[in-house]
Amino acid sequence: MKNRCIYIAFLISITTIAQVSDFKNIDFTIANNTAKLQEGAGLENLPVLAYNLTHNLKTDVEKFRAIYTWVCTNIKGDANQDNKVTKKRKKLKNDSLAYLKWNNSYKKIAFKKLLKKQKTMCTGYAYLIKELCFIANIECKIINGYGRSTEANVLDLELINHSWNAVKLNNKWYLCDATWSSGYMINYSRFVQDYNDGYFLTNPILFAKNHYPSQKKWLLDSTLIASKFKASPLVYGDTFTHKIIPLLPEEMKINSEVYQEIEFRFKTLKKISTDKVKLIQYSGLLEKPFKIYALKNENGILSFRYQFKQKGNYDVHLKLEEDIVATYIFEITKN
Repeated sequence: MKNRCIYIAFLISITTIAQVSDFKNIDFTIANNTAKLQEGAGLENLPVLAYNLTHNLKTDVEKFRAIYTWVCTNIKGDANQDNKVTKKRKKLKNDSLAYLKWNNSYKKIAFKKLLKKQKTMCTGYAYLIKELCFIANIECKIINGYGRSTEANVLDLELINHSWNAVKLNNKWYLCDATWSSGYMINYSRFVQDYNDGYFLTNPILFAKNHYPSQKKWLLDSTLIASKFKASPLVYGDTFTHKIIPLLPEEMKINSEVYQEIEFRFKTLKKISTDKVKLIQYSGLLEKPFKIYALKNENGILSFRYQFKQKGNYDVHLKLEEDIVATYIFEITKN
């Protein structure tokens, strides 16, 4: 009974914390169109840009939507800058003070390139969002911390590697990541602009699956801790698109035994059809599905079970429709 009560309380916390669904009665069409009308605008005069993006919108959330959408769809990721910072971070990984000193000086170069060429990395995206919000009289913060991805699967919270924003709307703080909303890199060299709305005013529980701030208060949820961030399943941009939160297994790396039943459980923030759910692994380029069972979707909780029948190491992926949304690594031994 005690565990059941804890679980119910956890679900309640998910539905009550800050997220875009707080504004489900707001139609963002005008805000989106306003951003579209300013496509290609320059950054030479930020007050003019901020005015053009916000003056005909009534609410702060619509104004922020226009700012956020414009930045994500007009500013490109800079692979050269990103690679340079990554190399310096690795070189100075044992000297955090030297890295911070170098990074602070390099930001000046990065901001100049942002304003001139409209290309940047995460710090530039967060900086531009904050500046435009300041002009529009919207309270916004740059949040520095740790981002997990396939390229940066953070195991130790040592050197900060990512930046995003917190924005205050209707006296409540919300989280967003314009960098990862804007698109993605291919082979560390080419940026592909591909807007992902899943990082806009994201549920903090989901956001914390691949974001951990240097100041814990910006988690916006007191139940979240660093150890869960480092150990949790690897998630992707499509996880945010589908608005799915992995609950079980809690960790990415799992030790289990042959024929031991393993439960997979996910919180879904939008409707998902069970016939679109698969558990797979890859053999080269071939996709191999596992025969999962007890698949159900009740009250926003998607769950199923599986038993590994042979010992070995397995990279396992949850697939929704055509998208990978979570990855686990299983080490299966004989019982």
